[in-house]
Amino acid sequence: MKSYRKELFFNVPKRRQIINITPDVEAALAKSGIKEGLILVNAMNITASVFINDDEPGLHADYEKWLETLAPEKPYDQYRHNGFEDNADAHLKRTVMGRETVIAVTDGKLDFGTWEQIFYYELDGMRRKHALIKIIGE
Repeated sequence: MKSYRKELFFNVPKRRQIINITPDVEAALAKSGIKEGLILVNAMNITASVFINDDEPGLHADYEKWLETLAPEKPYDQYRHNGFEDNADAHLKRTVMGRETVIAVTDGKLDFGTWEQIFYYELDGMRRKHALIKIIGE
């Protein structure tokens, strides 16, 4: 079995942003040479998420609205975690959206369903963050 590791780095200029990283994952898969296996993609920061869904702007806006209802950013003093950084809402939003995703690799391609894409969701940006791509297989 072979393995391949790649890190993606982000410096999102605003607090929250959804970034389609499917092309980055596809490029890593091509470079790995792996034809059959699994890809793990995970956020390496506790206030970011990786998920799979449709690349549709309305859906992305719905995520923002829904997550802000579940864990509003403000007022900051509603959270016991806030203090040094006012990012408790980002931790909670990440819990809902998830840390990672796993994708099957079949015949050297991402084995996706219709419309599926991979996204990095920054929930507390304005500084350098990263995600990990780990591919294992043959």
